[in-house]
Amino acid sequence: QVQLVESGGGVVQTGGSLRLSCTGSGRSFRNFAMSWFRQAPGKEREFVAGHKWAGGSPYYVPTVKDRFTVSRDNDGNAVHLQMNSLRPEDTAIYYCAAGDRPYEYYSGRYYDYWGQGTQVTVSS
Repeated sequence: QVQLVESGGGVVQTGGSLRLSCTGSGRSFRNFAMSWFRQAPGKEREFVAGHKWAGGSPYYVPTVKDRFTVSRDNDGNAVHLQMNSLRPEDTAIYYCAAGDRPYEYYSGRYYDYWGQGTQVTVSS
């Protein structure tokens, strides 16, 4: 019954913007880490951005830090990713994940719940 549902993916040109959203249901995520991961074709899944808990400081992979902004709703049950200045190398399936105090916030192996993924394609 616990679910994470992503939305907001699509196709944009280089330099464009997208806003991804992920809403959790079935339990409270207020004290959970909620983060975004992505996986490009032929590449390993990587951490993109997230929070250790609602109200906590955001963390970003260096390649997106100046372009993406991650945010949490006040109730902690949703996470968003505003992506600006998109590049072709940002093309990937983006997944949201939630976990109860993951030992390593940047490692997907410590997260408990995952969304279905949303495709982001950036054309040149």
